[in-house]
Amino acid sequence: MRIGIFSETYTPYISGLVTSEVMLKNALEKQGHEVYVVTANLESFKYEYDEKERILKIPGLPTGIYDSRLTSIYPVKAVNKIKSWNLDVIHSQTEFAIGTFARLFAKQYNIPLVHTYHTLYEDYVHYITKGYFKKSSKKIVEYLTKFYCETTATELIVPTNKIYKLFTEKYKFEKNIHIIPTGIETERFYKENQDEKEIVNLKKTLGISKKDFVILFVGRLAEEKNVEFLIHSEKEISKKYPNIKLLIVGDGPDKEKYENYSKELGLEENVIFTGKVAWGDMPYYYHVSNVFATASKTETQGLTIIEAMAANVVPVCMRDEAFQSMITEDLNGLFFTTEEEYQKEIIQLYENKNELRRYDKQARIQAEHYSSKNYADRVLEVYERAIKEKEEENRFGIISKIIKTIKEKLK
Repeated sequence: MRIGIFSETYTPYISGLVTSEVMLKNALEKQGHEVYVVTANLESFKYEYDEKERILKIPGLPTGIYDSRLTSIYPVKAVNKIKSWNLDVIHSQTEFAIGTFARLFAKQYNIPLVHTYHTLYEDYVHYITKGYFKKSSKKIVEYLTKFYCETTATELIVPTNKIYKLFTEKYKFEKNIHIIPTGIETERFYKENQDEKEIVNLKKTLGISKKDFVILFVGRLAEEKNVEFLIHSEKEISKKYPNIKLLIVGDGPDKEKYENYSKELGLEENVIFTGKVAWGDMPYYYHVSNVFATASKTETQGLTIIEAMAANVVPVCMRDEAFQSMITEDLNGLFFTTEEEYQKEIIQLYENKNELRRYDKQARIQAEHYSSKNYADRVLEVYERAIKEKEEENRFGIISKIIKTIKEKLK
């Protein structure tokens, strides 16, 4: 099968979305499929095509939302190159310019379009509106989301039941919706696949000693991730156990704000900011940690939680439906709703090493359900369904034209 993945963002940009795209491409190629990527060029304002990796980069302008860029809606220069691929199916990953290009190209060349909805855009409109027109802007986002997903996609994929409910209950979506939790290359994070020397060296670089107990957060440093919750809680936790540290991996618009907040609380020795980390180095950051924590309530799934579990790191998460398909409470992780609950659970895991080990073993077992192969197999089923539906649609269209022609001749 010849598959085109269309997305605003791809490597070297680092995000959960990019992780899922790279994983899907690799998993599909392992099964013998040809996978092409169409994305925005994050590094220069020009067209680039990597023949070996089959990646076409289209010039894009900065959006002001982290490092993402927007391209022109229908870049004519790219059309001929994509036509030469003879795609069987297009899989769009974003709803903006590249997503619109995918929709227009699919329609013009009669190619089935599968779309995966990754992001709760209603939680991100503040980046553009700066707090103004919040209610009306969310309505616009709702309308555009419904328009793209319902009127253009042959089949829709969502990662969790939380997003399924959004489309069926709030958006009143009537087309097929496939709930397929995004997978990862779990083996990348297995302890046995890591270089112990690299882990030791990283600990030295970060200033982490053998006696330290490390809470890890990985993600965008922005308002919707609720990182301030973790930093404020660290103040209380470190009063009792100064060797419990918070390791924050990632970058974003609020990084400087969080660094200053940590200093205000006197946590320079307890909160470690790494900034951006290369995709290939990420497994080591999990393996210098004991617990993975997130207080975000805006996730559609949370791939970093699966990565943590694959690395035998215990997830401690804000109680949210997006995480409940991955974490079974008191088996492979814990949930909290308040700072007091979170602090209690962290200290509980620190004081009870046997309990921590029991959780981390179950975390690894659960992570194996999210392997890239399992994910690719389920996505392929959706591709096949979309291709079949398009073929039936085409046959129906031909029959309709024949009937119309006969009727006109009989007049």
